Amino acid sequence: MLAAILFDLDGTLVNTDPVHYQVWQEVLRDYGIEIDEIFYKTRISGRLNSLIIADILPNLTLAESQQLAEKKESRFRELSQSLQPLPGLLDMLAWTNKLGLQRAVVTNAPPKNAQFMLSVLGLTNIFDTVVLANDVAAGKPDPAPYLSALNRLGLTPELVIAFEDSPSGIHSSVGAGIRTIGIASTHPPEHLCSAGAIMAVADFTAKQLWSWLSSS
Repeated sequence: MLAAILFDLDGTLVNTDPVHYQVWQEVLRDYGIEIDEIFYKTRISGRLNSLIIADILPNLTLAESQQLAEKKESRFRELSQSLQPLPGLLDMLAWTNKLGLQRAVVTNAPPKNAQFMLSVLGLTNIFDTVVLANDVAAGKPDPAPYLSALNRLGLTPELVIAFEDSPSGIHSSVGAGIRTIGIASTHPPEHLCSAGAIMAVADFTAKQLWSWLSSS
């Protein structure tokens, strides 16, 4: 029996990676660092800003790291005023509403970004709870965010499925014992399945997805 669906935000509710990639190129260029798409997907996508900056710019002080992170996210919000939900998402949310399923967002996004994106997408009041990395001891790929979501909803893992677009996010949800479906908006399907997803689809319109949901 299915009782809830948990959604990642970036790359799952909305494809933000092209914007994040552009902004990381801009801000790192100020430090003489040029990145390509492979660098972005392997060392940036799905990770917390604090870990990204510590990895790429280890000589920055904590204050400098925080300043860079805020500059990056402020620029991201400037460029993201016209974000649109991933194809099929609104149909998925209508389906969950029809079945009376609980819904949650579980994200590594900074609080300002999460609030901004949900507002732009018109989804501010759609979810029963929103779990941020700041709310738990460790962000994804640690299972803590998804364990927190289960606790808030009062559910056990077998009653839940999650949607994630990154290996980092999948490691988090699978680590919490949750069946996870990969959304291949930013990473190849095979990478998502290798991380533990039970399947990977392009978006929420996939026939394979709806066939699986109807039989679950």
